This record gives sequence, C-alpha cells and structure tokens, in this order.
Amino acid sequence: MWNEFNIKTFPAETIVYRDGVYQPELSTLSESENLSEKYKLPVHIIYVGKITGENILNINLTSSKQPVFLSINIENNFPAFLNIFIKNAGKNSEIRGHIMLKNSSDLSVNIMAEHKNSDTGILLQTKIIGEKNSFSKISGTAIIDKNCKNTKSDIRFGGLATDKSAKIVFNPKQRISSIPEFAEHSAYMFHTSEPQETYLRQSGLSGAEIKDTMIEAFIKDFNLF
Repeated sequence: MWNEFNIKTFPAETIVYRDGVYQPELSTLSESENLSEKYKLPVHIIYVGKITGENILNINLTSSKQPVFLSINIENNFPAFLNIFIKNAGKNSEIRGHIMLKNSSDLSVNIMAEHKNSDTGILLQTKIIGEKNSFSKISGTAIIDKNCKNTKSDIRFGGLATDKSAKIVFNPKQRISSIPEFAEHSAYMFHTSEPQETYLRQSGLSGAEIKDTMIEAFIKDFNLF
C-alpha cells in the first residue's frame, strides 16, 4: 500500500477497499463491522484505487476509547460520486482521516461527519488535485448532536488545479447542537508563487517538471492534527 498508493501502514486491524470493492484477503475485519468492539490495536480503514459511478463508504464507531484511522487515495477518469458517512458514538474514541483525491473528469464527494456521543473526535483532511477540464465538488458537513459535549471536530479542504480549465468547489457546513471543545472548518488553494516558479526555472526545471514538483509538494503537505 505504501509503495503503490503512498499509504503508510502500521500495526492495526484493517478494513481494505480497492477500486470501491471490499478486499477480504487484505482485511482483518469484516466489511460489515460497525466497530462496536474495543480492539487492542487501532483500526485502519484503507480505501484506494480508481472509482467510477456511485460509491459509498460507511464508518460507524460505537466502541469507547477506540482510535480509528482513515486513509483514502483514489483517482477517477470517468464521472464518479463518493458518499462518506461517518458516525462516532464511542465515548473517548477518535477518527482521524487523510483523504487524497485526483480528478480527471467529474467528481463529487460528500462527507457527513456526525458526533453521536460526548468526548468524540472526527478530524479529517481532504485534498483534491484537479486535472485539465475537470470539475470537482467537495462537500463536508460536521454534525454535533444534542448532549454531545467536549467534541473535537475539524474538517479541512485543500485544492490544487493543475490547469486553468480545472474547477474546484468546496462546500463546508456545520450543524452544532452542543458546545464542542472545538469545531473548525478550513479551505485553501495550493499554488506556487512567481518567485518560486522563477527559482525552479533557474534551477533547470522544465514546465512539466515544475508541475510535477508542485503536485509532489501538495501531496506531502498533509498537516498533522
């Protein structure tokens, strides 16, 4: 996973999807697990490959004190839609996710992150690379239900358009019914400045090499929570 998709693996219980399909031979937990059991190891949900059409990923955490990590690295060359539904009802449990998307067509991603108990955490960073003539729409809704105090909610968006014809739209929302420890949204567009591009050209890089350098820097620029 690390070599092919830049996914860092570590000792964990795993639920693995490739091209939108559950992979039992790579997983230690069933796809139908609702994460109601407390495991000795963290749970690592890995969703990688290429997608097309409609796709759904459900994560329902009900166990207390259970860390869950979400790693998504996908690309699409045809119109695709991905719905990610996350519910955390496990007190003192936390879900941390890095979502990396590469779009060469039309891509819509809708993330619903719902806190169902006190002292829960959902921390997500989503990044999209938009290629020539692509359209990307990333929606993220953080929901903190009633009587869910001291929650930690952070949904971050980052975008890189590799061509002027690429369009990227971010649509963040919050529905907060309890006082959280913190609830944050942020979004930014990544680009090199003119002095940086001048420096790279003077260093001998071609236009294509500068583009590759930008993409590599954008991918590696995941802020740790």
